[in-house]
Amino acid sequence: MRALPDPRHPTLPRAGTLPRRRRRFTRHEGRWCRRANGLGAFRGSRAYFAAISRLGDGVFWYVLMAAMVVFDGFDGLRASAHLAAVGVASLLLYKGLKRWTRRPRPFAADRHIRAWVAPLDEFSFPSGHTLHAVAFTLVALAYYPQLAWLLIPFTASVALSRVVLGLHYPSDVLAATGIGSVLALASLWLVPGASLLV
Repeated sequence: MRALPDPRHPTLPRAGTLPRRRRRFTRHEGRWCRRANGLGAFRGSRAYFAAISRLGDGVFWYVLMAAMVVFDGFDGLRASAHLAAVGVASLLLYKGLKRWTRRPRPFAADRHIRAWVAPLDEFSFPSGHTLHAVAFTLVALAYYPQLAWLLIPFTASVALSRVVLGLHYPSDVLAATGIGSVLALASLWLVPGASLLV
């Protein structure tokens, strides 16, 4: 039954409507998580997403920053320094948010969801892997737009892997995408000569 407006505040829903909507959203999100997590039951899929997640934990980005310096000299050093600064800011931000929100990971909240790899920490919101990947990708593309063919699919795979592996909810990943985008764009605004607008 649809909730009627509160007569004391005609523009507001009755008390209890928002919690019900939140619970409904949580149920839907739980179903999405279980479906995505089911992909991990297939050996090839599990191996792919586990490898992508491991690379997204830092290895891929460290190699990228080193390659920038080796192949592009001082300009590459400038780009890699920008990435490193954004990485530190991302780390501090997402760790602070996790301590504040303290959202349990999906596998800890739902016995039907399995963690296909071990988590790095206890809490779920937001996805640190996704936040870093999005921020790094946007900053890197400001310097090397020709890397879009590599960075965009990799970042999308990192984001998907976190849900498939049972470590994050879709909302963790979506929030991290927004936060990482804002952080990257703010850093590009602050750094002279770095821009996604070519």
